[in-house]
Amino acid sequence: MAYLEPSEFVTKMVDSGESKVYMSTQDTLIRAFMAGAILALAAVFAITVAMKSGSFILASALFPVGFIMLYLMKFDLLTGVFMLVPLAWLDKRPGVTIPQILRNWGLVALGNLGGALTVAFMMAFIFTYGTFDSEIAGFGGQIAKKVAGIGEARTLGYQAHGISGWITVFIRGMLCNWMVAMGVVGAMVSTTVSGKAIAMWMPIMLFFFMGFEHSIVNMFLFPFSLIMGGDFTVGDYLLWNELPVALGNLVGGLLFTGLTLYYTHVKTGPKRKI
Repeated sequence: MAYLEPSEFVTKMVDSGESKVYMSTQDTLIRAFMAGAILALAAVFAITVAMKSGSFILASALFPVGFIMLYLMKFDLLTGVFMLVPLAWLDKRPGVTIPQILRNWGLVALGNLGGALTVAFMMAFIFTYGTFDSEIAGFGGQIAKKVAGIGEARTLGYQAHGISGWITVFIRGMLCNWMVAMGVVGAMVSTTVSGKAIAMWMPIMLFFFMGFEHSIVNMFLFPFSLIMGGDFTVGDYLLWNELPVALGNLVGGLLFTGLTLYYTHVKTGPKRKI
């Protein structure tokens, strides 16, 4: 598997964060667009597998193929740069400032949204033969109804619990990006394709099976649900899902994965004196 020691791959994490700040606007947007699109395809693939097989664990085991593909191509998800870019700032890399971090996050979010929306419209079209009607007969209509129901449950379902619902989805976002960030790290722990794939697959399967909330998957799922007639509004989606999920993704990925690895493998504490 050609495993790298943590002191080696954590340095690669910092280097990667720095490189993203210096990446051109064009490259940042294109890579983010492709990441959002591929992850959206992986999400609809997993839903299709679950519905046809009746096995959610099988769908969860197969969902990571999208994540593995996009990270092998070095495309960028907002959830990944939430963790990586601040590490370069903590390491005092030249040119990495708070405004530059926010610029990178904004461009990646925009690109991810563009890719996710593109796939949402394409899949809605092919499932309904361009009618955008979830009542259409056949398997496409079944998927459309399923996703519409998911969108309602994961907006209005949280809203029904008030502030407790908002905090619940925030924590689900934290737990999600704890695992997703581990997947991003997994792409750096090995120098072989098979090693990278195995290391990425494990935490991504965990997050998907546990129903944790991923802001970029949701950029596809909820617009697709609205197109298919989901009974909620854009405001419901933003307030009761995307906003708390994105904040949770930021906190979880940076706090539980990025900072813990950085402070114990790069900025290590002094050795004990016996």
